[in-house]
Amino acid sequence: MTRIKLGIRTPFGDLEVSGKTTSEVLDALGTLDHEFLAKVNERVSNLLATQAKDDLKGIVEMGRDGPVIVTKKDLSHYESIGLILYCFKDQQASSREIKKRLAVGGKDVTVPARLHEMRIRGHIFKPMEKMPYYKLSTKGVRWLEEEVLPTLKKK
Repeated sequence: MTRIKLGIRTPFGDLEVSGKTTSEVLDALGTLDHEFLAKVNERVSNLLATQAKDDLKGIVEMGRDGPVIVTKKDLSHYESIGLILYCFKDQQASSREIKKRLAVGGKDVTVPARLHEMRIRGHIFKPMEKMPYYKLSTKGVRWLEEEVLPTLKKK
């Protein structure tokens, strides 16, 4: 017998709900409430944050007030902003927080303009349009993990 499958894209990955009938799929969807998704997102974010700390030794250090870029290698403005966002909880921060963390690391970046350009590229997005917070998109995380970090880890 055929199964009905429904894929749902979330900020932390894809979920799949399936069943033999449409009512089974709808029942399964009923169990995926906002609270469940928030808990899954929090746990995944914590796991990724722990892994990120290990992967970023010598590149970014977590200070008392947040991440600080410590690498001596030249970084573009986009890479610097991306690394800071990558290290924040939920990979999200306000433009003011990003600017502060970059300044502590000695980076002089025109943050609002770079954030706008990174949104156009699809590396970041605003979770709530009227709020000043920016979050790395899955494309942005992939860009950092596949292109930026490997070049910074080379000795």
